[in-house]
Amino acid sequence: MLMHLQRYLIVGFLASHVLESVLGQIAYNILEEVKVGTTVGNITKDINLSLKELTSREFRIVSNLKREYFRVNAETGALHVSERIDREELCASAASCSVNLEALVNRPLQLYRVRINILDVNDNSPAFPVSSASLNITEITAAGARFPLQSAHDADIGVNSLKTYKLGSNEHFTLDIQTHSDKTISAELVLVKALDREKTPFVDLLVTAVDGGSPARTGTVNIMVNVLDINDNAPVFGKSLYKVSIAEHTAVGATVIRLQAKDSDESLNGELVYSFISHTPQNILERFEIDRETGDVKIRGDVDYEESNAYEIRVQATDKGGVPMSGHTKLLVEVLDINDNPPSVTVTSLINPVEESAGKGTVVALMTVSDPDSGKNGAVRCRLAGSSPFKLQTSFQNYYSLILDDVLDREKVAEYNITVVAEDEGNPQMSSAKVINVLVADVNDNAPRFTAKTEYAALRENSKAGSVLCTLKASDADIGENALITYTIPQTAVNGLFDALHCIDLRRRIPEVSTRCH
Repeated sequence: MLMHLQRYLIVGFLASHVLESVLGQIAYNILEEVKVGTTVGNITKDINLSLKELTSREFRIVSNLKREYFRVNAETGALHVSERIDREELCASAASCSVNLEALVNRPLQLYRVRINILDVNDNSPAFPVSSASLNITEITAAGARFPLQSAHDADIGVNSLKTYKLGSNEHFTLDIQTHSDKTISAELVLVKALDREKTPFVDLLVTAVDGGSPARTGTVNIMVNVLDINDNAPVFGKSLYKVSIAEHTAVGATVIRLQAKDSDESLNGELVYSFISHTPQNILERFEIDRETGDVKIRGDVDYEESNAYEIRVQATDKGGVPMSGHTKLLVEVLDINDNPPSVTVTSLINPVEESAGKGTVVALMTVSDPDSGKNGAVRCRLAGSSPFKLQTSFQNYYSLILDDVLDREKVAEYNITVVAEDEGNPQMSSAKVINVLVADVNDNAPRFTAKTEYAALRENSKAGSVLCTLKASDADIGENALITYTIPQTAVNGLFDALHCIDLRRRIPEVSTRCH
């Protein structure tokens, strides 16, 4: 089993009393399809935590995936595979595939970015849409005629993806293999020797798709070539490849392009019907249609750039002869992105409440922003609306920390509703807002105060012990336990003549001063 550990440490520091928000990024490489329980790496060791701290600091792994592919062994600190990993299921045909995790600990709050790169293995064979197909060719078809084949699909990527096609031994056909600018590979049958129906009424061909893995995997399709008479001219398009661009979400019914072919035959042999080739992928059929009579390719369903930025459509024109003949072309539809998705803000960690004694630079919240659009439409900037003793600080691209930027005073402001505004750079610009509620926790920073520094009271002589002399009142700006008040009279101040009752109305916190015997 091949695994590699890469570490990328991004170091930063904040002022004293500051919770460090992001200490570094750790990257692991692991092959897809490894056994459940396989160790990815010792994440505890790599982030310099002891095993005791896993529990005491509430270590946890956060992910936005629907499945829990990885878990940490609390006894060893090792990160293990907990579910089957299929790179093709996770990332389809993307050139690179990774899973992003966030490792969080408390006291102080720290966040570590963990990227696990899923490496492709050659676990998929190339596959044609069908296992067998038929091809009708007239015996007068000239050498050099070309017949496009259905492309095979290989879910693997890179060296493990589809690399070439091979044709079984025969005397009539060869394969012309073409590599396109998008690195896809297609093949066409090329007739190199004229057919004679009287000698060979059909030709059985075997086409093999081969990937680049070691060992290589293959897929095959059997093609039965039927050699026919009559109707000796096939329709011909003006180009072998047409390219057109449309904006995503173009209205249903809009015409993308008109494709037209010509047929030199007359009457029914020269009348054409346009269609997509058989076995056209369902995602194309759901979004595009072609007018059988005019060749107009139209929008049938919603076209979304975020789902696919290009479609390759195979189109054929077929005449109405007794033995129909077809001509083929390819249409490449490029989908242009428009700014149709607002950015979103996700709070991944929040300390609430925050003590009013917290120092400047304290990290209150961690958040991420995202926008599925591309280019400037997907470039996002964040800011805080209004004024508050907080500020935003970016740590990685699209990662932000909400940081205390001034002193707090609960007695003045006990609660903040902080609005985080995310704006993209598209035109027109789109934005969204996230409100974060932060409570300020009280600390005992206010002393009790009497209503006056000096109180005067009159006492009649011969007053009985326990007589009420006066009632005093003090207040404390703090709350909770910090605002409960106890009253005493210094013994030396009044020679023991007076006493403060121990039974105090805590709701009003008002003591009575009375005389006592001595």
